Amino acid sequence: MTGAGDRVAVAVSGGADSVALLRLLESVRAELGISLAVAHFDHRLRGAESDQDARFVAELAQAGGLEFFVEHADVSAEARRNRWNLEDAARRLRYAFFRRLLEKGSATRIAVAHTADDQAETVLAHLIRGTGPAGLGAIHSVAGGIVRPLLTVRRAELRQYLAGLGQPWREDSSNQDSTRLRSRIRAQLVPQLERGFSERIVEHLCTVAQLSAEEQTFWDALVEQRYRALVSASVSAGATILTVSVADLLQPFPSSAGTAVNQGKTKSEPLPPGAWRALTERLIRRLYSESKGDRRKLTFRHVEQVIRLASNSTSGKTLDLPADIRVERVFGRLVFSSPAVAASRTPLETNAGRFAYQYVVKLAQAGSTQVSIPEVGLRFRLKTVDCGKTPRDTYTATQILDIDSLSEPLILRSWLPGDAYTPCDRQQPKKLKTMLLAARVPARARKGWPVLESDGRVIWARGMPAAKGFSASAQTRVGLTIEEEAI
Repeated sequence: MTGAGDRVAVAVSGGADSVALLRLLESVRAELGISLAVAHFDHRLRGAESDQDARFVAELAQAGGLEFFVEHADVSAEARRNRWNLEDAARRLRYAFFRRLLEKGSATRIAVAHTADDQAETVLAHLIRGTGPAGLGAIHSVAGGIVRPLLTVRRAELRQYLAGLGQPWREDSSNQDSTRLRSRIRAQLVPQLERGFSERIVEHLCTVAQLSAEEQTFWDALVEQRYRALVSASVSAGATILTVSVADLLQPFPSSAGTAVNQGKTKSEPLPPGAWRALTERLIRRLYSESKGDRRKLTFRHVEQVIRLASNSTSGKTLDLPADIRVERVFGRLVFSSPAVAASRTPLETNAGRFAYQYVVKLAQAGSTQVSIPEVGLRFRLKTVDCGKTPRDTYTATQILDIDSLSEPLILRSWLPGDAYTPCDRQQPKKLKTMLLAARVPARARKGWPVLESDGRVIWARGMPAAKGFSASAQTRVGLTIEEEAI
């Protein structure tokens, strides 16, 4: 939790646990090679009692010759202003104070006095309110610059330690408030569990929390690796837009990775359906937290809705999540957008007049040519392929243009009313508007839809078959594929 040379600010409220933490760290600071300071956050929730707590902690710091950091805030007013509950507001403001101390370099670690009792009570509170495996991890012993050295120590032990030192402490009267869930768990539920079920219930709950936290560390690393590999990000209206392939979301590893070895046999077989579901659910939570800034308000039901959108819906369908996060199905992709974007446009929600565009394309002799279109938040890669060497199952014929049929100028532009061409799998010309309607592309997405023009003729439209006479055939020597990614 600490290393030699660390400057540790001990968060001291004045209660027994935090006073005991300060006295314990004072006794081992020379051995650890650390220096100490005291940090006190005054919530201004108990009037004169809060003022007395602040004075008590200041005197404690002065007696130990320690630097004292204090901050005062009207937690009740902030809770009303932001529509937070009182406990949540107090926690947010208190930890914001700790972060500022770390950012300013006033401390390299903040030591907080959560105990084994706090851990057990938090696990129970999460279960009562409803939680998943991550919530069972409860309070982590190390979280960034925050460390909790007492997480395996019982409250009663700390009071015995202080009594042995003759060290007084302050009692917080709000701990007796029976309207608070935490107070009822502490005063009623835990004692009843200890008396009627198991004297070691606190220890058992702490073990559950430790094992859950260890598993969560693994999941966090795996989810982050898959998130970075599969999710594309772009910026629109000053906010981030996240895009992920539906196939990648539902099966976050290549099919070759999804095998399981039979019992005692060398042969491998595909993993059963749903084997990746736990990872899919966590990726959805990661996408939401990146869009919103945290995961609050996202429930299991919301995650289920996103999975259904990916599994069963058609292009153009949308889903609104808490905090105005919108998820839209756009062909084989899901697009997550934040309120700022939802109020303006997603990467595909452009306005033909204001965001009309056209880009002249100069094809490379070999390899690929990239064209970025910030108006729609996409980058297109026009890649030449040797059709004699490219397996036919790599691309369907409708997705490959015959490069010998193309004439300059090649222009990648937004579609215009009246655009039409004959798809290679049809006999008659079709208006692009009709094709987009048939594909259920939302009206707002159609306005900036990309098309490729060869010498004045539309030969390709995004997501549609190439034009007859320009698509690859059995005689095609060199083809041109068009791939895309979000920018």
